[in-house]
Amino acid sequence: MNIYVLLKKTFDTEEKIAVSDGRIEDDGAEFIINPYDEYAVEEAINQRDAHGGEVTVVTIGDEDSEKQLRTALAMGADKAVLINTEDDLEDGDQYTTAKILEAFFEDKEADLILAGNVAIDEASGQVGPRVAESLGIPYVTTITSLKIDGETVSIEKDVEGDVEIVEASLPILVTCQQGLNDPRYPSLPGIMKAKKKPLEELEIDDLDLDEDDVEAKTKTIEIFLPAEKEAGRVLEGDTGDKVQELVSLLKNEAKVL
Repeated sequence: MNIYVLLKKTFDTEEKIAVSDGRIEDDGAEFIINPYDEYAVEEAINQRDAHGGEVTVVTIGDEDSEKQLRTALAMGADKAVLINTEDDLEDGDQYTTAKILEAFFEDKEADLILAGNVAIDEASGQVGPRVAESLGIPYVTTITSLKIDGETVSIEKDVEGDVEIVEASLPILVTCQQGLNDPRYPSLPGIMKAKKKPLEELEIDDLDLDEDDVEAKTKTIEIFLPAEKEAGRVLEGDTGDKVQELVSLLKNEAKVL
């Protein structure tokens, strides 16, 4: 079984993120595997162990993205591919990513492709469905259970707090949601083995693409931190007075009445 995982490097939101001149400052920032992609890596390993085959993790990024790929290899993935766009692209968007991945998968025989439901930095949830559409294969998003029997795939999908049961066939692309599994931590033996596992590096030229083919369709105008919350206000007096003052504030200041 040929299993692929789409991986993204994201900021560690547990660490401080600085914004300067409408841009996130990369220097000093901590980067991790997108947390939803960890569910995809874990599920890929579980399916490989159950059905055989190999797991390949794929990311688009720069040289520093090798760290996240090595982490996935330490978790148990078999191979990794870095599509390095550092020298070829200044900016990209979900269209760019999907177009590059479409070219990558053109000569691959993928049975199962897994991705995170969303990336915590942009949270668009577009890349997985875009890739599936371009490859002409079915896809199911926000899955919380995946069972494969031969060519038949049974899926439980999270739908606003409820569960939808979907049946499909291989090949298929799925995006993974919290609750699908519990991602493992890389063990020391896994970390040592990861250093010897194959990590292939490609550029967009290797995929017969040029910059015009993957030019972004959107543009980021500005990035800014949310406004700080103002301190709350405590109303004093008896109940009747507080109710009247509250109604007045909601009507005249908050303008929600």
